[in-house]
Amino acid sequence: MRYISTRGQAPALSFEQAMLTGLARDGGLYVPEAVPTLTPDEISALAGLSYEDAAFRIMWPFVGDSFSEVEFRAAIAAAYDGFGHAARAPLVQLAENHFLLELFHGPTLAFKDFAMQLIGQLFQTTLARSGDRITIVGATSGDTGSAAIEAFRGLSNVDVYILYPHGRVSEVQRRQMTTPIEDNVHALALDGDFDDCQAMLKAMFNDFDFRDEVALAGVNSINWARVLAQVVYYFTSAVSLGAPHRPVSFTVPTGNFGDIFAGHIAREMGLPIQQLVIATNQNDILHRTLETGSYSKSGVTPSISPSMDIQVSSNFERLLFDLYDRDGAAVARQMDDLANTGSFKISQGALQRLRDGFASGRASEDETLATISAIRATTGEVLCPHSAVGVKVAADHLDATPMITLATAHPAKFPDAVENATKDRPPLPNRMADLYDRSERLTQVPNDLAAVENLIRGRRQT
Repeated sequence: MRYISTRGQAPALSFEQAMLTGLARDGGLYVPEAVPTLTPDEISALAGLSYEDAAFRIMWPFVGDSFSEVEFRAAIAAAYDGFGHAARAPLVQLAENHFLLELFHGPTLAFKDFAMQLIGQLFQTTLARSGDRITIVGATSGDTGSAAIEAFRGLSNVDVYILYPHGRVSEVQRRQMTTPIEDNVHALALDGDFDDCQAMLKAMFNDFDFRDEVALAGVNSINWARVLAQVVYYFTSAVSLGAPHRPVSFTVPTGNFGDIFAGHIAREMGLPIQQLVIATNQNDILHRTLETGSYSKSGVTPSISPSMDIQVSSNFERLLFDLYDRDGAAVARQMDDLANTGSFKISQGALQRLRDGFASGRASEDETLATISAIRATTGEVLCPHSAVGVKVAADHLDATPMITLATAHPAKFPDAVENATKDRPPLPNRMADLYDRSERLTQVPNDLAAVENLIRGRRQT
């Protein structure tokens, strides 16, 4: 199994190399040279398996010879051992043909734990073999950062630096990043929005001297292993509702397009997905793209669903690569247009493929709050604002096919919005009950590449 760049100019890598590299040296994102498929019988055989056993069967064809079967199974087992629900990703029925996939039972109460906990285990295995030390830098709109810190805190051969937009994450999200006491983790509050954090991350990867000097590795959703780990719960939830013998649909609240791209990969692998619905908040660039055929940045408006306050959806590049028949040069031209002008036009053929494969919708702030209130009243389920965006958009796309909406975070991560909608403040789980009492440790940094690189150089352990 080899991995190639969406821009066509970087060397092909193994699964392990692609995982450690993150962003390709031509600025592209790694994708598999070919997507392995599962037969209907192989999909049917997932029924009744533990989440861990299903995860192994789904991901193993992508791994090649990077890990032994024993190593990979051990990494999966360790990754999900700390989850707070035996099913790992349980389904809850909201209405006729509408189900909620709870992805917030991991250690940091967000769907990012499914991928980050596994990546942490795989990095440990790889670094134990080589004896190398690496520097992980991540950009977060809220949840990736805490999941990464949780996965890598205290490891002797990894330094972790997480960039988050200063003042633009919830208090719980911030405290999950700033309260760990281990010396190898660093929370950096950047003056700017998430797109600035993401641009800073990519600039560091494209500064090859710095990248090589500090042995830079990335764990954002630009990392292929992140996407792969998220493919699993599409299969497990669909099979529990009758796949492959009947199709299912999914609605995914998304900003950076990684989680819904995992659904695209599941469909490419053979899972019978009828609809993949992109759910956006008021920062609706993906919804506008489907409607107009133009990907055009319009500035970020802060919202009650801050993890979706994004205008540069990095993983959309991976989908473009497929829409343009894997023409890396065409994708590179689109990305150059975005960098230079803030927009690009999708060709008619690619746009038709996009619309054939995806639907979309948006939810306003008022609609999000109303959805939290209504679902609490009718089902007792309490939604975070991101999950509520998904539920609202899914309701507009319901038909005879079962619809699964991804619940991406625990409501206690966004207590102000939930309290505003329900008049009740959702409590943190007992294991996090003292989060507000813990001391914080963070560094505010300017939106300046040289300043951030110098900070990392100065703190890096050798």
